[in-house]
Amino acid sequence: MALKHLLLAASVVLMAGQALAEDKVHRLALQITDDSPDKMNTVLGNATNATKYYASKGEKVEIRVVAYSAGVTMLRTDKSPVLERLKTFSESMPNVTFEACNNTLEGIAKRENKKVEEIPLLPGAKIVPAGVVELIDLNEQGWTIVRP
Repeated sequence: MALKHLLLAASVVLMAGQALAEDKVHRLALQITDDSPDKMNTVLGNATNATKYYASKGEKVEIRVVAYSAGVTMLRTDKSPVLERLKTFSESMPNVTFEACNNTLEGIAKRENKKVEEIPLLPGAKIVPAGVVELIDLNEQGWTIVRP
């Protein structure tokens, strides 16, 4: 009887471990610090490839694109050289979010004699206090950080 209970307990543990593995969400943060369309296209390509790979395995991936320094330009609707691709990309990739550094935005606002709120960003882009700090926090939470 004890062996039967031990086998039952072992099978429950194995099934629970398998369920946890199937529910796992991979987390990737991609940083963009350049105002280069090539770099941003690489970031978007990396996000697309990671999403396709994990989807083919039946797994999920959450991706955050963290823009700071000159990379914030990529998220500006008035200056981004990849705006049309970003719009299309955003519509087709709900697992990818975009974050802009408030420190960078404050510097831009000062140079352009605007308020941060007046700087037009990609719809849905989230402003984070500091891009570097966001990446540190994500890393400490177990996210994989990549700088293409």
